[in-house]
Parts: sequence; structure tokens; C-alpha cells
Amino acid sequence: MTKTQSFHKRLIGLIRQVYPETDAEALSQAVIEAFWPDDKRRRRRGRRPSNGLWTEHDALLITYGNSIIDGAHKPLDLLHDFLLRRMKGVVNGVHILPFFPYTSDDGFAVSDFRSVNPQLGDWSDINRISDDFHLMSDLVLNHVSSQGTWFNGYRQGQTPYDRYFFEASPDDNLTAVVRPRTTPLLQEVETANGPRHLWCTFSHDQIDLDFRNPEVLLEFLRIIRLHVDNGVQIIRLDAVAFLWKQAGTSSIHLPQTHAIVKLMRLLCDYAFETIILLTETNVPKAENLSYFGNHDEAHAIYNFPLPPLILHAVMSGSAHYLRHWQSGMPPAPMGCAYLNFTASHDGIGMRPAEGILPVQEQARMIDTIKDIGGLVSMRALPDGGEAPYEINTTYYEATAQTFAGKDNYHFARFICTQTIVMSLEGIPAFYIHSMLATPNDHAQVAHRGMNRAINRHRWDYPTLNSLLDDPETLQSQVLAALSQRLRIRARQPAFHPNATQFTMPLGDRVFGVWRQSLDRRQSVFALHNVSDQPVVLSQLSMNLIEDETWSDLLSGEALEMDQEAVTLAPYQCRWITNRGR
Repeated sequence: MTKTQSFHKRLIGLIRQVYPETDAEALSQAVIEAFWPDDKRRRRRGRRPSNGLWTEHDALLITYGNSIIDGAHKPLDLLHDFLLRRMKGVVNGVHILPFFPYTSDDGFAVSDFRSVNPQLGDWSDINRISDDFHLMSDLVLNHVSSQGTWFNGYRQGQTPYDRYFFEASPDDNLTAVVRPRTTPLLQEVETANGPRHLWCTFSHDQIDLDFRNPEVLLEFLRIIRLHVDNGVQIIRLDAVAFLWKQAGTSSIHLPQTHAIVKLMRLLCDYAFETIILLTETNVPKAENLSYFGNHDEAHAIYNFPLPPLILHAVMSGSAHYLRHWQSGMPPAPMGCAYLNFTASHDGIGMRPAEGILPVQEQARMIDTIKDIGGLVSMRALPDGGEAPYEINTTYYEATAQTFAGKDNYHFARFICTQTIVMSLEGIPAFYIHSMLATPNDHAQVAHRGMNRAINRHRWDYPTLNSLLDDPETLQSQVLAALSQRLRIRARQPAFHPNATQFTMPLGDRVFGVWRQSLDRRQSVFALHNVSDQPVVLSQLSMNLIEDETWSDLLSGEALEMDQEAVTLAPYQCRWITNRGR
């Protein structure tokens, strides 16, 4: 079988899984023309799974296009200036959350996939940022705005939009449908063809698309091409788990959804450009891991249990549940990686903690968050009840106190949480409001009537620069501390996203992992005291090789091998290595 035949056979096979009633040969040609239009060519040989798509230098900043404003300049220009001034050498990638025209949900109800929101800037601004940083963009492919061109065309009966949206009946059996919201699933709308009931997984301004129509898939392949041609390297598949719907099922993680992700991965592997697919599936462990497929779906998946588990560890002073979970996590398959984070534009998801954190421990977290002024958002259950979906707060504020109350360790506790993210197998990502220790924005919650606004503050750029230029401010100190650690991390081969990792049994107060570089030359013992008490560890517990010289990358302290113990102050972290750089 030739290389071309291999590609063609795999593409045809995936198309037949998703669209068994369609002419697979004709649709495969349409797929190729959508992804490689005009004179663009594909690789003769697809990329084989390897560890070469990323290195220890990779780290991401997550931000909105208008997280920084000044009322005079384009927000994307200000973001670019901030990245060059404050983030160069700290991170090498940026995830700009949806930067398209939209009508609600801070960008996730897209009204035009082909334009940059003019309130942010234009494609030239995106291009400039992508020239200096690896760029991640959102492919919001489950739904679109109810006020956009596509849905307006649907309501008027215009082709091709008249078959773009998922219609259902109130008489359908929808009791098993899994949803992250409590609003009614179906919305009745008037169209040129009479009243229709439309599927709305998230809100009634976000109308779900119907991927049973292959034209919808083709349109999104063209949109991916547009992103790639404008410098995007990482495509985030937003809410992809809900892509395929079917009455009488849960309508989440259906086989057709996985087949579509595999089809996209196949195209990316044959593209000359480096394209990394990241799936956004805020679900329990096994469901999330399923999007790695067999090295043939997502290149990367979010490590969604980390935010609640790390927060619980420092709130409780015990890494018991974090360590137990991490011990059972498999290494990412060859050619794949975890994306590690504690905070994003959304809240701290509680669904990924299901089956890991006992209900009573989740309740303690929620009570503590409420004590510090945080909020809780709910989701609908199939039986008609509700359950916590996410905690809404900035991560800095979330670490303000423990289950025992307030203390003097807030700063150290927060830095510890972010250091854990840097230490683990995978690629670390940091929300801009974590890097800047942004306080909860209660005024925006009141103004917008949305819990998630608490974590979506917009900084006035002159004010922010004044704070960051003053070494006495919290914002300056947090950014400096995290930046220093990220710069150190980038020089350690043992922190390659696929470097060996072993979770160390060091008791409940210390979360420790051993990392070893791919060439086995460097080891790092990453130790994190998650408690408010000093901890003394025996050097024997780390199995330090006697003939090596060991030092702490974070403090610069050399370890004397004749000393039998290593001490960690409350919330102190140590990166003990034999080959520091």
C-alpha cells in the first residue's frame, strides 16, 4: 500500500463511520479540497507520533483579547505589548480566547467565524502576535450565535443554512442527555418553514449545529484552514464532547464525535504546518482520557482534575487525594501530552473531581470558597435535580484561606499551587489573572449577572503597568515569582512534557514527583509542601544517588549528602536535581 493509499483508506474509513449513507469517495474529495484549497499541498507521509512537537521550553498564557484595555488602543495591540514586555522568556505561547464577533458568553456565541472582533483588532494584529508566540485559537464547533448569519439564514430557509442546525421534538426521549447547564435543552423558534425546536446545550443564544450534515463539517475544516493560514498552531476544540447528538442517548462522547476528531487529526498529521489539536472536555478522568484515542485523536487534553485537586490539597493541608489520583494517571501516549493548569476563563470545574474527592470534601471546598466571597454554578441532572458544576473565583482568591481559616501564608500557598502545575508531566498553562493575582471582580458579576464574570476582570493597562513596575505590589511580586520559576523550568530537560514521572509516597503533607529527562541524564525531585507546617523528609525517601551532586533549583542551595534530612517550610517547594541549568 502506498503512502497516498494509506491516507485515502483511513480518510474513507472515518467518513464511513460518521456518514454511512453518504458517497464516501465524493465526500473524501470535498474534505481534501476544504482543508487544502487552491494550490495547497499535503505531506506525502503523515507525521508519526513522537515527543518532538513540544519541549520543556513550552508554556502558555491564557487570556482574552481584551483582558487588558486602556480606552485608546486596540486591545490586541496592548496584549502584544504586554506579552513582549512581561512574558517574553517566561512563556512561549498564548491562548487568545475567542477573538471573533459574538453576542454572548464572552466570545463563545460566535456570530462570524471568519472575522476578528473589530473591538479587539484585526487579522494583522493576530498575525503579529503569532510571529512572536505560538498561538492557540478556539474552534467553537458545537454551536453558534442565534443572531449570526448562519442562524438568520436558517430561520429564513436559506441554503445551505437550512440544514445546519439540530432540530428535535419535545416528544423525543431526552432524559439521558448530559448537560453542563440548567436551562431548557430545546428552544422553540419561528422559521420560514414553521415552528422548530432547536437543541441548545449551553444557552438559548448558542444554537447547536447538526454534524449529521457533512456540509457543517466541511465548513469547519475551511475555518481551521483560515486559522492555520493566520499563524495558529494549536486548535482548541471547544465543547467537542457534545458534538454529536442522538435522542435516547447521553449525547456526549458518542462514537461519531470521536471519529470526527480522528478525521481532523488525520488531516493535521498530513499538513505541512505544525497543527496541534487540543480537546476541551471538562468531564471525569476516563471520559477525558478517551480523547487521546489510539495516538490518533487529540494531541493534547486538558488535565481537568488538577484545579479542584490542587486547591483541595492546599485548603486541607493534605495531598492524599491529589497523590492518589496522580498515582493512577497513565503517562500520555506517544505523540500526546497533558495540558496542566489550575485556572482558566471558566470556573474551577467540579465534575472532574467526581469519584476522586468524596462529596463531603467537595462540600468543605465549596463552603470555604463561599466564605472568601466566591460563587458556585450548578448543572442539571437527568433526574431533574442539580449538582455543583464549577466554583467561580480567581485562583489567587481561592487560596486565601484553608479549611481552618485565614493565616499569613496566602502568597506562599498560591505560589505552591502554580509550582505543582510547572512540575508535572505535560505542558503548563497559566491564566492571565493567576499570573497577575487578580482579585475577584464582584462589580462585574453584579453588572453582567453572570458568575463567571468574577474571574474575567479587564485591567486598565496604565494602572497594571504601574502596579507591575512597583516591586512592593502583590501583582509585581506574584508575576516575578512565577516568571522566575518558569524561566528555571525551561532550562531543565527533566521537565520535558513527556519526561518520565513517578509519584512519590512522601506522606500526606508533601506532594512529590520524580521527573527524569528523556535521555535519563537529569533527575528532578519536585517536592511541594501543601501544609502550613514544616516538614522534614529523609534523603533516603528520595533515593538520591550518592555519587551525584544535588542542589535545589529554586533556592540555589546545595544538598550535603552527609545530612540525612531535607526540610520544607510551610508551602515551600523544592526542585532537587543532579544537573541544574
